[in-house]
Amino acid sequence: MPADIVIHNGALITFDPDQPQASALAITGNKISAVGSDAQITVLIGPDTKVIDAQGGTVLPGFIDSHVHLFGGSVELEYLNLYGLTGLEEMRRAILPYAEANPDDKMLFCVMADYGILGTGKTLTRHDLDAILPDRPLAMFAPDHHTVWANTAALKAAGLLQGGKVDAGSEIVMGEDGLANRELLEPGAYSPILSLTRYGGRDMLGLTAGRDPEPPATPAQRAMDKDVIARGLAHCAAQGITGLHLMDGNRYQLELLSELEAEGRLLCRCHVPFHLKGTDPVARLTREAPALRDDFQGDKVRCSHVKMFIDGVIESGTALMLQPYPGEMGKDGNCGDEVFTQEHFVAACVEADRLGFQIAVHAIGDAAVRRTIDAYEAAQNANEKRDSRHRIEHIEVIHPDDIPRLADLGIVASLQPGHAPRGHVFPPSGVGDYIRPEQIEGAYAWQTIRDTGARVIFSTDWPVIPVDVMSTLKAAIAPLDLGGDWPDQTQTLKDTLASYTLDNAWAEFAEDTRGRLKEGMDADIAVLSHDLTRWPAETITDVNAITAIMDGQITFQRAR
Repeated sequence: MPADIVIHNGALITFDPDQPQASALAITGNKISAVGSDAQITVLIGPDTKVIDAQGGTVLPGFIDSHVHLFGGSVELEYLNLYGLTGLEEMRRAILPYAEANPDDKMLFCVMADYGILGTGKTLTRHDLDAILPDRPLAMFAPDHHTVWANTAALKAAGLLQGGKVDAGSEIVMGEDGLANRELLEPGAYSPILSLTRYGGRDMLGLTAGRDPEPPATPAQRAMDKDVIARGLAHCAAQGITGLHLMDGNRYQLELLSELEAEGRLLCRCHVPFHLKGTDPVARLTREAPALRDDFQGDKVRCSHVKMFIDGVIESGTALMLQPYPGEMGKDGNCGDEVFTQEHFVAACVEADRLGFQIAVHAIGDAAVRRTIDAYEAAQNANEKRDSRHRIEHIEVIHPDDIPRLADLGIVASLQPGHAPRGHVFPPSGVGDYIRPEQIEGAYAWQTIRDTGARVIFSTDWPVIPVDVMSTLKAAIAPLDLGGDWPDQTQTLKDTLASYTLDNAWAEFAEDTRGRLKEGMDADIAVLSHDLTRWPAETITDVNAITAIMDGQITFQRAR
């Protein structure tokens, strides 16, 4: 019987121990129907078969980015990106033309503004932004999305100029004149700013509140939101991505994704969480999460995990640390900000685990990571151990004593190589200024964690960094040498690719259907322009995706 699609002349990485390498495969319907040599597979070509010549490039399971913010990332493709800019004059040259080109925006919004955008030791204030654009609201996101800066007009429009009440772990930094002047730290402080963007903050609502738009989105807004998500999905597919694990969510996003699937516009499988905030009672989890899960259990759109934040980020001094930050950031014994009290957090983890959910917790500082490990251990003790595959997201600093506990408790280490100072994206000297020398041993400890036997999965946290797969591969297999006391955490290509495909399929409990090129598996496949095993690690970003296939359908094809 002829196949629907045949890929031949490829360097297949199958992740199938019974057939680790091959040169061709066939797809019938939405499944891989055969894997083998060109001679074995090309006989399956019929008059209607779509034939893809890989031209010697790598063919492997479709990439799964296991930590993204799809709605926000999609929207931010439209905003002004300030990555790499330094100083007010460079900012002015970028912002003023953008303002002129977008006269109808209620507020001009920029992204990827570095914490040190004014230079070393200088702090961005509302007055700096006023000097660029005094008469229109202007705001900008830090790359990590934990900090917003805004000018006076934006602060007035958002009702924040005089300060205001914020959630635990959030702060409106005030000036000596009693007015908001510097950073808006964490969602509890900056959410009113987001409501002024062209998408009215709906794109970030699953992250900042975990709730649906109120009042509900109008039909025109729903169409607008759906279209921008569709563009974001196409952007992901162009990287060879076939699956996404969203780390923010609400029923609204699940509905939009389901509608896109019905319309044939869903280009990646999407796992969407129930988001529980530190201000939410555990009863909300019990009351609402099971119904959300029950309503969305499709093969392509699914709700099966609970997402929580337990701390902030290192660069703003809000990540929870076991000891105070060094220098000025550690003034008055600052060890970061807790988003949950530990009693509340443990109770939430125990209940989510009892309800059968997988749990994913944002934990960056060594104290936050320890608290999360403790909470997962408490859940096991309370509910008995099961195959939960609970995850810790980021683990940027972990105490060496806690590293073996990950494997011992079956905790998944969900890491983003591009976030590290060695990852070629952010300034290499940045984080080293915010942690103590004795913490370096456990900072971005990818290989140290892997060596203990813990499961390691890779992702980008898009839009914190671009969703580009090859940039993350480079960060993992060709990281910068930071010298000094920084241990080498270089990853092998095989481990890195597994952590982006096979292991991410396992993390979503789909190891029997995805993550390998094997007969009977879902036809989620990426074809690359070159053979990764023969390509220099330092220039791997010159490789790109040529074809992406999800569920047997071609979702992206690049002209050669």
